Amino acid sequence: MPRATAIDALRAHIDRIDEKLLALLNERARLALAIGQHKRRAQNTIYTPDREKRIVQRLLASNRGPLRAENIRPIFREIMSACLSLEKPLRVACLGPLGTFSHQAVRAQFGSATAVVLVDSIAAVFDEVEHGRADYGVVPVENSAEGTVAATLDRFVTSPLSIKAELLLRVEQCLMSRSGRMKGVRQIISHPQSLGQCRQWLARHFPGLPHTEAASNAQAAIAAGRASHFAAIAGRVAAEQYGLKVIAANIQDLVHNCTRFLVISPDGIGQPSGDDKTSLLLSLRHQAGALHRVLKPFADNSVSICTIESRPLKERAWEYLFFLDLVGHVAEARVAKALAAVKERCLSLKVLGSYPSAPGPV
Repeated sequence: MPRATAIDALRAHIDRIDEKLLALLNERARLALAIGQHKRRAQNTIYTPDREKRIVQRLLASNRGPLRAENIRPIFREIMSACLSLEKPLRVACLGPLGTFSHQAVRAQFGSATAVVLVDSIAAVFDEVEHGRADYGVVPVENSAEGTVAATLDRFVTSPLSIKAELLLRVEQCLMSRSGRMKGVRQIISHPQSLGQCRQWLARHFPGLPHTEAASNAQAAIAAGRASHFAAIAGRVAAEQYGLKVIAANIQDLVHNCTRFLVISPDGIGQPSGDDKTSLLLSLRHQAGALHRVLKPFADNSVSICTIESRPLKERAWEYLFFLDLVGHVAEARVAKALAAVKERCLSLKVLGSYPSAPGPV
C-alpha cells in the first residue's frame, strides 16, 4: 500500500473512533444530568471529589497505555468538569488577578468549564464562599520551600467553612519583562513567597538588584508590563496573559517546589475515598506536657500525623492553636477513636475537613 494511502486509512479509522468517543461523551453527559436532578431533589452536593478520585484511580488501574497517567488525569478532569457544568455551573473564588498560581490551581482542580471569581486577598476568598457569592474557594496553605501560609490558617479559626479537597501544584517560577532582556531593569517585583523561593538564584545572577513586593505574582506581571524598569517573577501563564517575555525559566531554588492548595466549602465533610486526610484545629492548656498528651492517642491508634503547625492565639499572649493533618478519614474507626480521646485532652477541637489526598503534583 502506498504511504499516503496507509496514512489516509489510519486517519479514517481515527475519525470513526472520534465519532464513537463523541457519542459516548454525550451519553455520559446525559447520565450526569440525570444524576444532577437526583442530587437536587435529595439536596446533595454537586461537587464530590471523593467520587472523582475513585473514578481516576479505577481508570489508571485499568490503563494499558500508551497514554500515561499524566495524560489520563487532565483528559478526564476536563470531561468531568464539562459534565459537572451541565449539572450546575460552579463559581470558584481564588486570589487574582488572572495568571496567579491560585488561578492555575482552580483550573487544574475544577477544569475550564468553571467560572472563576477573582479576588484580591485570601480573606476575600473565604468571604465570597461564606456569603454564597461563590460555591467553592481555592486557597494556598503551604509551600515546600517557604512553609505555611499564615493568612489561610488564621482564617480557619473563625470560618465555618470546611476543607473539601487538596491539590499539589508544581511551582515553576520565571523571570519576565517587556523586552525579555535584563538590560534597563532596575527592580525585580513579585509576591514575597516567590521572592523567597528564588532567593539564591537572584543572589547568584542579579546581586544587589532591589526587590519590590507585590500582592500577587500576577500583579507583579501587570506592573512589569507597565514599566520597563521592572522584571517580574511569576508563572509562565502570567507571561502569556500579560504579553511579557521570559528572561529565564525555572529559577526557583528547589527543583521540586510545590504549593499545596485547599478547596474550601460550606458542604461539610464528604465520603471517604480510600486515600484521605483529616485536618484539625485544636487548643491546649498552657501546661507542661499538654501537646504530648494530646498527640499520644494518634500513636496509640496507628494514625499518622503528616503536618503540625502552631499559631499564636491573638486574644491571649503566649498561648497557641495547633493545626494538624492526619492520614485517614473521620469515618474510619481508628481515626474516630483517636479523636474521641484527643477531645478529652484539649480545650477545643475543630475538624476542618476529611478529604481525598492529592495524588501528586500537577
